[in-house]
Amino acid sequence: MKIIEINDELFNEEVLKSKKVLVDFYANWCGPCRMLRPILDSIAENGKKIVSVNIDENEELAMKYNVSSIPCLILFENGEETKRSVGLISHDEVEELIGE
Repeated sequence: MKIIEINDELFNEEVLKSKKVLVDFYANWCGPCRMLRPILDSIAENGKKIVSVNIDENEELAMKYNVSSIPCLILFENGEETKRSVGLISHDEVEELIGE
């Protein structure tokens, strides 16, 4: 599976209607976000659903979910936020965040 780049229009379909999805709120200028991306790519290739939201292009979405620092990973299960992590984390920590 590849990471899907989404916007406000796709958020409902790709996140809120999904059983389980990890949302990566990021910005292109963010160094830690760029360092996290290969980790997320690797996890997505192993079958986990991950979507990315560029906060510069989707400010309202970032504000709606109180994203004040990036990278910000939010796990949604059945349309509800269940876990959140802010800042650069390791591959193992991302796996732990997602769980089974």
